Parts: sequence; structure tokens; C-alpha cells
Amino acid sequence: PFRPSSQTLSPWPSSLKPDARQFPYNGRVTTAPRVEQEIRISRDIIHPYAVLLHNDEVHSMEYVVDALLRSVPTLSKEDATQVMLKAHGEGRAVVVVCPLEQAELFRDRIQSFGLGSSIEPA
Repeated sequence: PFRPSSQTLSPWPSSLKPDARQFPYNGRVTTAPRVEQEIRISRDIIHPYAVLLHNDEVHSMEYVVDALLRSVPTLSKEDATQVMLKAHGEGRAVVVVCPLEQAELFRDRIQSFGLGSSIEPA
């Protein structure tokens, strides 16, 4: 029969056993690991950037709408049409507001279709 020993069983080999000072328990239960919390906080701190579409006198309106849909997958056809019409009427329009790295990607995609696009802090 199995008899528990008086020694505490541990899943850690004695040479790798974590020091209680490295992993303090403060009596609170957290719902997310610290790394996830830091990522969430950093997202709140990141400044948003606006991706702008500039008026295009060369391409057809349908081409511009199609280019927007292919460049920014989150846009609906109605949103892309509104952006195109605003850029046509006012000279430029905001396509989307997002973090800098994503804004640079969307700008580059739009420019790859031969359209004028830029980014600026929102």
C-alpha cells in the first residue's frame, strides 16, 4: 500500500525549485497574466493615426472603391463609396483610424493601386 511521506511532494526538482521571493503570492486572484495586462495598457497608450485618401482625377470611381476594398478589408462597399465621394468632393477623406504600423500598411496598399494616400495623427 502507498503511504504518504512526511516530506512535501513537489513537481520541481530541488535544483530548479522556484524561490518564493521570485513568485510572491499576495492573496489576490488575477484574471489575466501580467503580460496581457501590459499589452492592453500599451494599446490604450498607442496614438491612433488616420489613413487619408487623396482625390484622384485619373482613375474611375469604381476603381477607387475597389482599391479601397482590397486595401482595407474592414471597409464595407458603402463605406468605401462614401470615402471615395468625400475625397472627390473635399480633396481628401479619412479611410480608417488605427495604430501607426497598421496605418502604414493600409497607406502602402492604397498607394500600390496608384492612388494618393497618406497618414497623420488622428
